[in-house]
Amino acid sequence: MVALETPVCDFGKPAPDFSLLGVDGRTWTLADCMGEKGLLVMFICQHCPYVKAIHDRILRDTSELQALGIASVAVMSNDTEAYPEDSFANMQQAARLHDYPFPYLLDETQEVAKAYGAVCTPDFFGYNAGFELQYRGRLDASRRETAPADTIRELFEAMKTVAQTGHGPERQIASIGCSIKWKTN
Repeated sequence: MVALETPVCDFGKPAPDFSLLGVDGRTWTLADCMGEKGLLVMFICQHCPYVKAIHDRILRDTSELQALGIASVAVMSNDTEAYPEDSFANMQQAARLHDYPFPYLLDETQEVAKAYGAVCTPDFFGYNAGFELQYRGRLDASRRETAPADTIRELFEAMKTVAQTGHGPERQIASIGCSIKWKTN
């Protein structure tokens, strides 16, 4: 397992469009996912220990952001043949078991991850209502282990600012996680 850090935020970069199958059987586009004041695009999976460490916090923060007009969507881009724990059936099971408050989409071709420049799980991209990138940082100080309960909620606070002002914070700390599991053929 390779741990990677995300690049710094490229403020204003437009969100790449997509059309992906969700665990609900619906095909979702970028516009379908957008909230009134912005959108959080998350690249996650089931097997990654970094994602597992923050899973409950992702659910908490996305639910609270929804109330602020920031919608969320999760994309799974890993090679499911090499990593069967990340299969579509297991994605469906995870979404159902945890009652995901966001669409969970399969990027089978991995083209969406490449278009966004996603490098790891978790990888977070926060957009304002104009589909302009405003946040490319971590959820909080958690790594492979969950950080203490009183840890600053960096992603939540950043996206709250995006909801209020349309702009993300200048200071952002890169997310870290397992590399995207790219297909070899």
